[in-house]
Amino acid sequence: MIAEPLEKGLSSDIENGYINMKKSQAINTKFLAENYKWDAFTANSIWAFGPDKTGTNILIDYTLPSETDKMQLNSVRDSIVQGFDWACREGPLCEEPLKNTKFKILEGKLASEGIYKSSGQIIPATRRVCYSAFLMASPRMMEPMLMAEIICPVDCIQACYTVLSRRRGHVNAEIPKPGSPFYIINANIPALDSFGFETDLRTHTAGQAFVLTWFDHWAVMPGDPLDRAIEFKPLEPSPPPHLAREAMIKTRRRKGLLEDVTISKFFDDPMLLEIVKNDAELKQYFGDGNLGLNNGK
Repeated sequence: MIAEPLEKGLSSDIENGYINMKKSQAINTKFLAENYKWDAFTANSIWAFGPDKTGTNILIDYTLPSETDKMQLNSVRDSIVQGFDWACREGPLCEEPLKNTKFKILEGKLASEGIYKSSGQIIPATRRVCYSAFLMASPRMMEPMLMAEIICPVDCIQACYTVLSRRRGHVNAEIPKPGSPFYIINANIPALDSFGFETDLRTHTAGQAFVLTWFDHWAVMPGDPLDRAIEFKPLEPSPPPHLAREAMIKTRRRKGLLEDVTISKFFDDPMLLEIVKNDAELKQYFGDGNLGLNNGK
């Protein structure tokens, strides 16, 4: 299995109900072909949406009949979907739901003994495969973004901009309020940096600014959560490139989980040895290629 990000806008269409498993396959195929240029094979191979059949993650059977026994794979389809749903509900980074991910089953082989085809065997195996595919696809953390509507006099606008810039805020619009000496500033601010925002704003504007906030959308948090080179200094704020890593570590601590996430625990020993062997071969191949190029120059 491999994991890929969904096309931009597809997750919103899933949330709005434009595409789901309740609709016919023909309707879903036509919608995906017209709006996202999906081919018919991929669109017809959707097995499930997750979590809970309505989430923004998609499971696709990308296997070929010449490589995989389709009848055998379909016999355990329900168990594979349950394992996929479990993985989407509790992701590997923080045991929080996944979003905007496409999982493709590339190959499937089942043992001949019936005991190894039970749901107790297939569901945990599918979950581990989803986790490993997700972690190897350069995952990112997402954070909730709030919409802030600030009402203030014209002489306080600069102070509002200063407060917003310190909290990773982004101003979308600045318009005068008709029939009054006030201005309305519409801005997005991360929920992580919104604590104490109203108090800070009133302090810098001498109580002349008023703000209303509500949830607006989800956005990708800056930084790589799996970058082990990042070091945290106690009692010092982290720069933006370290925020995703810091949020993941602190969330895992709060939940009583191991601080770091390792891909190796989702693989068995033969698979790990195979991955190490392939990496060594790739490094040797590209190293020889670069050496030959330099010699040619």
